Amino acid sequence: MAGSPALVMRLVASAFTVAERAGSIVRKVMHSGDLGIVEKTGSNDLQTLADRLVQKSICASLSRRFPKITIIGEEDIPSEAVEEDLIESGQAGDILEKVCPAEYSNIREEELVVWVDPLDGTKEYTEVAVSLNGAALRHGTALCLLDHVTVLIGIAYGGKAIAGVINQPFFNYQLGPGGSLGRTLWGMLGLGAFGFELKEVPGGQRIITTTRSHSNKLVTDCVQAMEPHEVIRVGGAGNKIIQLVEGKASAYVFASPGCKKWDTCAPEAILHAVGGKLTDMRGRPYRYHADVKHMNSAGVLATLRDHQYYSSRVPESVLQGLPSD
Repeated sequence: MAGSPALVMRLVASAFTVAERAGSIVRKVMHSGDLGIVEKTGSNDLQTLADRLVQKSICASLSRRFPKITIIGEEDIPSEAVEEDLIESGQAGDILEKVCPAEYSNIREEELVVWVDPLDGTKEYTEVAVSLNGAALRHGTALCLLDHVTVLIGIAYGGKAIAGVINQPFFNYQLGPGGSLGRTLWGMLGLGAFGFELKEVPGGQRIITTTRSHSNKLVTDCVQAMEPHEVIRVGGAGNKIIQLVEGKASAYVFASPGCKKWDTCAPEAILHAVGGKLTDMRGRPYRYHADVKHMNSAGVLATLRDHQYYSSRVPESVLQGLPSD
């Protein structure tokens, strides 16, 4: 008789169902029209009720089942009792049935670090809610921003992003009332990635996806140095990586500090699981140990293919303008 699934497979299976619960919380807060918005460091750095509830849900749900893992969430919220209706105890059965890659089969709880971004694309989330006064699923020009919103749960071992889960709470919003909203993507090194159709940009075009609201001269200079055929400016690191794996963009370029480890851990794992690559602007990998600094100071460069080409195009003036660590 087969043994029980490896610890990391059980963690990924739990993270999947927890992410789906998180997506439903994000939608519920949007529908309520009461986002509970507060500014953290300014108008471009917001926190909503959804951020707070989702982080509580994810952290409490995972720590209850896996008490020895380290969980690092984006939001600085007080430690307090978590309502039972925020707890998700289910596990995705199809993930539990997959065979764990041998190199991860004997991992212990205390060796794992989980990086959580409860609401990636908060700015876009609030823009939709404000412009539509809470009626988030009505047709309107602001609705396209719903695709930018994701929930990110990344799993790291030995400082490396090895598995990730991304929930898009408003996927299929175009279907309107009665449509089935949301999807969850996941991936793991050695297994591949699931929940989407892997595609590449047609015709070898250089289509750059970059920040929508945090641009500066370094970012602009770097993007232009790639000699792009097209530039797409969108919100959310998770959304940008989805663009890469679904063939809508060939490179994600963000030559600036700003992204944090919780922004990149889950997307990096999914991208790497299908043969892509995410590094800083100098081509160096990011590490996800529990004690690393949270800021990705040297920017983010991610590609599905041809990473060396894009890395080679980064101007020296851009590199000199970024922190060296």
